[in-house]
Amino acid sequence: MSDWQNQLGNLVYSTETGKIDKKEAPAEILGEAYSDGFLRIERQTKGRKGKGVSIISGLALPPDEFKKLAQTVKKKCGKGGAVKEGTIEIQGDDREQIKAVLESLGYKCKLAGG
Repeated sequence: MSDWQNQLGNLVYSTETGKIDKKEAPAEILGEAYSDGFLRIERQTKGRKGKGVSIISGLALPPDEFKKLAQTVKKKCGKGGAVKEGTIEIQGDDREQIKAVLESLGYKCKLAGG
């Protein structure tokens, strides 16, 4: 693309925040960390026609690292899954296996829920 097209593609003003300075824009962080530093692994079936998924919450990472961690966990567990709204969803109810994988990667984990 030519130089003028690159200039037109840059956002310079937003109605929410006003003038945007690209140098001071903070890096986006997905998820929120819990105050005790543990990740929570819970089982959830709500809205999935009875099929269970394991939800990993309590991570506060940049989007690219968040996706890499999700990909690593999915590969090591041999499951499918997705990254949604600051959480990682892994298909099935293998919370013990997911906990073992996350602990081998250096994270502290707790099983949450029933």
